[in-house]
Amino acid sequence: MRLALTSRTLRHAAPLDPGARVFEIGFGGGAMLRRYLDEGHPVAGCDPDQLHVEVDAQVRAQAELYPCGIEEVPASAEPADLVYGVHVVEHVQDVGALAAAALRLLRPGGRVLFLTPAADSVSLRAFSDAWWLLEDPTHVRFFSAASITRLLADAGFRDVRVTRSLTDNLTMEGASLVRRLRPHDRPAGVLASRATRWLAMALAPAALLLRLVHPRWRPTLVVTATRAAR
Repeated sequence: MRLALTSRTLRHAAPLDPGARVFEIGFGGGAMLRRYLDEGHPVAGCDPDQLHVEVDAQVRAQAELYPCGIEEVPASAEPADLVYGVHVVEHVQDVGALAAAALRLLRPGGRVLFLTPAADSVSLRAFSDAWWLLEDPTHVRFFSAASITRLLADAGFRDVRVTRSLTDNLTMEGASLVRRLRPHDRPAGVLASRATRWLAMALAPAALLLRLVHPRWRPTLVVTATRAAR
């Protein structure tokens, strides 16, 4: 379900012409690239394989894949019409280098797209240190709409636009509530509990309603920017 919702978010934020080339930063198992591949898009991506997951067989066979971070993708890589990363930039130490590399990988007029936790979300203030997105110890930093706009503008991108996803991280409210009510160490994470997963799903309709009424509550930024046509 999350894959389908994320795919819908990406397509709404960055619609593509037929045959447009896409490049994913941190492709993991290749599930999102497979969706683009099945739609007829040439696909490529980079990933240092930190999660040690098996890559989709069709993606492995047909995509141009690099076993490294985006900063190390060679200059000979074919430029893309869309470079995107789903919950990647918050894990990166040198975000300036990542933004510069994304710009280099784009064709003139191409777009970059990031989904990333919102440091200026009202939900973060409400849940404080129980906010579920603080649970991952590999998160290096969170961005506000203003800070990620500044990052991309400083890298040379134009027309930076930031919206907030209605449907991303729909487990946030339930998981954060459990972390608030039962604050103890969980080495595998709060959603390792089946009971918590069921609670999070049960609360999802209420979470959607809250997000509709109060957009600043939404926990995920959707960020797009464009490389100048010349």
